[in-house]
Amino acid sequence: MTPRALFSLLFHADKALDLVRTALDLGLTARLDAGPVTLAALAEVTGARPLRLFKFLDGLESLGLVVREQSTDDPLTASYISREPLTPAAEAVLGPQSIERDRNAYPWTEIHGRLDDVLRGQLDTRFAWPPATAEEVRAFEVSMAVGSAPIVEALREARHLIFASPQSDCRWLDVGGGDGVVGAALLAEDRRLTCGVFNLPSVAPLVRTRARDAGLNGRLGFIGGNFLRDPLPAGYDVLSFIRVLHDWPADTARDLLRQARRALPSSGRIVICEEFRTSDRLAVQFFWTYFLIGADECHSRLREASWYTDALDELGFRDIQVIPGEFDLITASV
Repeated sequence: MTPRALFSLLFHADKALDLVRTALDLGLTARLDAGPVTLAALAEVTGARPLRLFKFLDGLESLGLVVREQSTDDPLTASYISREPLTPAAEAVLGPQSIERDRNAYPWTEIHGRLDDVLRGQLDTRFAWPPATAEEVRAFEVSMAVGSAPIVEALREARHLIFASPQSDCRWLDVGGGDGVVGAALLAEDRRLTCGVFNLPSVAPLVRTRARDAGLNGRLGFIGGNFLRDPLPAGYDVLSFIRVLHDWPADTARDLLRQARRALPSSGRIVICEEFRTSDRLAVQFFWTYFLIGADECHSRLREASWYTDALDELGFRDIQVIPGEFDLITASV
C-alpha cells in the first residue's frame, strides 16, 4: 500500500472499523473466512440489498481484507474470500475482551496533538514506570492480564518442549509473572507443574487471590523481589520471561538472561515469550509505541528474535529453538 492510500485509510479509520464491526455482527466475517462465497449468497443470508452489499464489500476490499473474483458484469456473481481469517482478528480488536479497549483507557489524549512538544521534552507521557505504588502495580498487572489468552495458548502448545523434566514434577519460575494468570492457566491443566511468580512484593495479594480462587494453593506461589536489584531465585527446572525483556534496555535484558543461567540447574530450561519484531507486530504494538514516546523511563521496544537467540548463544545456552505463533517462544537448555 502506498503512503497516499494508507493515509487516506488512516484519516477515515473510524469508518473502516464501522465496516469491520458490522461485518462481524452480521456474520459476514465467518462466511468470508469459509469462502469463497458469492455476493448473491451473502445478500440472501444477511437480507442486505445486493448493490449496497457490493459497495460494502468494496470497502472491505479497499482495506486489503478480502479478495474478489468477478468474471461477468453482474455483481451478484462476484465471489469473495478473506485474505487471512477475519473473525478472530476482529474479535480481538472489537470484541468484549478487546485488548485495544483496555489500551485506550490509558491517558493518551494528554499527548494527542502535542507530539512536537513531547519530542522536544516539553511534555511527558503520564505513565508510572516501573510502577511504584500498590495501586500503580495493581492497575498495571490487571491491564497486562487482559492480553494473556494468546500467551497461554502458545505455552500450552509447546508445553511438551518447555516443561519436560527428568523428575515426575516440574518446578517453574515465572519472572515478572504478573498476577499469576498465565501460571494458573497452565497449572490447571497439568498437575505435575508448580509455579512460583517472582514479582514486586506489592503484587503478592493479587497472586495469592488468584491461587485461592483457582484452587491452586500450594502449587501457585509467590516470591517477592525486584529483578533489577535482587538475584533470581534458584531451585527451579524452568525459568520464563513472558513479555518482560522488551521493556528494558539491551544491557539489562542481557544481564537478566545471564542471571537466569546462573539460577538454573544443569538440566534447566529457559523460556522467552515475546512479540518479536516484524511489520505486523509493530502494527499491533502501535498504541504503546505512540503512548510511550514521552516516557523516558520505559524502554519498551520490540526486538528481533535473532537478538535473543544470539544473546542466549553468547551466554552458553544450548538447544536454542524458536517456536513461532501469535506470541513467539524461544526455548533453550543450560
